[in-house]
Amino acid sequence: MRRLSERGQGLVEYALILVLVAIVVVAALTAFGPIIGNAFTTVNSLIP
Repeated sequence: MRRLSERGQGLVEYALILVLVAIVVVAALTAFGPIIGNAFTTVNSLIP
């Protein structure tokens, strides 16, 4: 049986991975946000 501290350590590791993924997503959206917005604007202007 695993000790309580080992389970807590696993939870912290998952939380750190989740935070890292969130930072990468925010950075990607910040970098590519204007490009994606321009693409949607272009497509929207082509629709009658």
